[in-house]
Amino acid sequence: MTTDPLSTDLPSARPTRTLPRQADPDAPLLVVEGLQTYFTLESGTVRAVDGVSFRLDHGQALGIAGESGCGKTTTALSLLRILPSNGRIVGGSIKLMGIDLVQKSENALRRYRWREMSIIFQGAMNALNPVQRVRDQIAEPIEERLGASSAEARKRAGELLELVGIPRARGNAYPHELSGGMRQRAMIAMALACDPAVVIGDEPTTALDVMVQAQILKLLEDLRYKLGLSLILITHDLSVIAETCDRVMIMYAGRVAEEGPVAQVFSHPRHPYTQKLLAAFPNIHADRRTLEVIPGSPPDLSNPPPGCRFAPRCAFVMDVCSTEVPPEATLDGVRVACHLYPPAEAIA
Repeated sequence: MTTDPLSTDLPSARPTRTLPRQADPDAPLLVVEGLQTYFTLESGTVRAVDGVSFRLDHGQALGIAGESGCGKTTTALSLLRILPSNGRIVGGSIKLMGIDLVQKSENALRRYRWREMSIIFQGAMNALNPVQRVRDQIAEPIEERLGASSAEARKRAGELLELVGIPRARGNAYPHELSGGMRQRAMIAMALACDPAVVIGDEPTTALDVMVQAQILKLLEDLRYKLGLSLILITHDLSVIAETCDRVMIMYAGRVAEEGPVAQVFSHPRHPYTQKLLAAFPNIHADRRTLEVIPGSPPDLSNPPPGCRFAPRCAFVMDVCSTEVPPEATLDGVRVACHLYPPAEAIA
């Protein structure tokens, strides 16, 4: 008889925490306000993330979508403050359970990374150490961040491998000895190693075939409900967000264009960019049609245009769009930053 690995209980001895989880389940788990992350290049300063705000509640899944270079991955790296050396957070706050991580020193941040918030990187073959056994890589954060002994860490690593559907014995393998799907499962096990409250998936199904993608997404969904995780999922694939997330945030050129419940945003997109993005995506349930393309290209974020950054590509552009940053309005629970929806006309 085959045993479902997701039916396996987590280790009975869960990690002892010095950071108690927030007691109030009604308070947001993560609140990001006005986040600004810039990169310094020889050619100038790139405003990769420029005023991004959102919240994540307990047990919620938020999908972040947009074109390449819109700031999705930079937002994720900013949350954990693991930016490249030429990147820096220049403004805003990242409050995890009410604690602003932007104000924490690098040493203090070690108490939060992996233990309260972790990340599943895209491209497991590049993210895993090729000369270290998979089980040892999963055990390492358990030893370093939770103070477990080597034996305890290796035992828990084996349990986590089983939890994500990998036989415990395969933990002795090196990354190149595992299939792409198994490597990605190992990355998920590593992200879960210290029992975090928030898990960020940065394109976790990139370079996997369609069947394996479906298995990984199903695994993430099952783990989310089984372990009570809050999930941030970054992807180009809108169908992935529709299938796995509660809310979606559409980003364009470092800013939030639209954010709200998945069903509302996808069925009634308000921002012109969201409309174009959805029209460019195939829908097997709709009539056959020619997919639309978004004319033009995203702006250079080292010298972004004034006003609305989507204005040069927008079919509804007005004079004000080229001079003033669009205000944010809330309509039926959906946030949208567009001059078509003045705040005075918003319906909260």
